[in-house]
Amino acid sequence: MHSHLILASASPRRTALLHQMNVAHTICPADIDETPKPGEKPDNLVARLAGEKAQAVMKKLEKQQALQDNTVVLASDTLIAFNGESLGKPVDKADAIRILSTLSGQTHHVLTSISALSQIKHVTRTVVTAVTFASLTKQQIIDYWETGEPADKAGSYAIQGIGGEFVVSINGSSSSVVGLPLYETRQLLNEFGVVK
Repeated sequence: MHSHLILASASPRRTALLHQMNVAHTICPADIDETPKPGEKPDNLVARLAGEKAQAVMKKLEKQQALQDNTVVLASDTLIAFNGESLGKPVDKADAIRILSTLSGQTHHVLTSISALSQIKHVTRTVVTAVTFASLTKQQIIDYWETGEPADKAGSYAIQGIGGEFVVSINGSSSSVVGLPLYETRQLLNEFGVVK
């Protein structure tokens, strides 16, 4: 019997990547507090948030009595790390300018954690990809903000959108930067019996 996969995300990008993998799933977004704990390192934060999203959706399904024996919840969280600090979504225009100015001409790391949870096990893995940015002018950054794209993106950019033109090179999983590392996700779903 195939497992029933629930994606704990409203992200159209993650849904598209699962469709690309030909993996049937139902969407049930997780609603958790994503505030970092004091001194929490990026790798710990991203893994904790992915795990908590999976647990939150599992609890929601239990409450709604919608949990099947073969249910597997897949959650994911992506953040940008630079010099050991987490760069999340910008709070406003000034914050986006600060973040993109920091990344300009530098190499940063995109961390994506994937977390799979069934009634018998919970596994979380983190994939790290190095992304090198071109040097950006303040005007380029302001013009980019005006497109509306950076507002809800970790690190204030979308690699699959206009922000992709700032990227000089990627060392690692390009799909992970979009929000779901395809290879590692298939391996994880295979362990849970969702895919062969």
